[in-house]
Amino acid sequence: MFRSKLKTIVLALSVTMMAISLISFPQESVDASIRGLDMWWEIVFPSLLPFFIVSEMLIGFGVVKFIGVMLEPLMRPLFRVPGVGGFAWAMGMASGFPAGAKLSARLRQEGQLTRVEAERLVSFTNCSNPLFIFGAVSVGFFGNAKLGVILALAHYLGNFTVGLLMRFHGHKEDKKHKERQKAPSLRKALSALHKTRINDNRPIGKLLGDAVMSSIQTLLMIGGFIILFSVINKMLFHVGITAFLAKGIEMALTMLHFPIELSLPLISGLFEITFGSQMASQVDESTLMHQAIIVSFVLGFSGFSVQAQVASILAQTDIRFKPFFFARILHSCFAAFYAYLLWAPIYVRFYSNEPTSNAIPVFNLGEGFMPKEMLDSMAEIGPLVTILALMVYTIILAKRTLAK
Repeated sequence: MFRSKLKTIVLALSVTMMAISLISFPQESVDASIRGLDMWWEIVFPSLLPFFIVSEMLIGFGVVKFIGVMLEPLMRPLFRVPGVGGFAWAMGMASGFPAGAKLSARLRQEGQLTRVEAERLVSFTNCSNPLFIFGAVSVGFFGNAKLGVILALAHYLGNFTVGLLMRFHGHKEDKKHKERQKAPSLRKALSALHKTRINDNRPIGKLLGDAVMSSIQTLLMIGGFIILFSVINKMLFHVGITAFLAKGIEMALTMLHFPIELSLPLISGLFEITFGSQMASQVDESTLMHQAIIVSFVLGFSGFSVQAQVASILAQTDIRFKPFFFARILHSCFAAFYAYLLWAPIYVRFYSNEPTSNAIPVFNLGEGFMPKEMLDSMAEIGPLVTILALMVYTIILAKRTLAK
């Protein structure tokens, strides 16, 4: 009872302080909102929408079930998840946050995963996509494309390690898989594909409409979280809470022989990975290796903004959030460790002619979030895709409302 009351007081005070901050810094909050909205409108929505719609269609037509049967002998021994987890893992890596959580929750709703298997799967299928690592962080913030090799290797090796460790999660709750693993059977996979399509029993038009509705609703929720945490991060910075928390991090960085100037980017990155990565690239007092380790840590942790998106998606199912949060801590630590471990044998050895200190960024966050050529094309196409998708969503929603 006492803990419940204490939680109520803390939440009430936090929201009240947030409201006071918004009133005290109106211009800064508007700028942060516009920044988050631009990122969602021009980049996130048009890039994630096709992945979400296609994945829903693939699940409905039974293709995911087909892939699951074929990948069962691989995914089950490694990660103790069904073969369909291979599809969620691949799509999560290709499209980035929070596609892995969306697909894991969808597979759980379909009954293709148990709760424990879904918790294992969601713990390692949420990761940053290569476009963000190479385009936004390496080229955009650091002006150094070769750095993306280290960041990507550290990020995905850390992700793979988390998957191997999380296979032990819920071993007491999960029933042992006693079936003997056999070689993939194409006949069995095709039979499962056909049976899934027949059991779904929805016309193609209905299936496509459901896919569009579900995808856009998820992306609207993601957009809200992006804007909210963009404002929260900005308010924490202006109020001075970020600097206060950074003081506690300075001691740990000093023990690790890291420049204390990286404490502020690290704290900011815990809330939002884009802002934290950009701030880390601007610390002139640090070496490039230290910056890469901090950015790897931030990318692995994913930021509270992404974690809030995942929590909202998982809330629609019985999948617990705590295993995912624990996996993010593991991923951040492993990613930072791999970045340190691979720096000398890969970056120094093969890219020794590259600068080892901070390079001048190609562009800053005010100009965008990706390389200039890619930014220009996305700026032209992205808003158009967003508008068309929202129009389709409105039409489908209106028809279904009138039908009821």
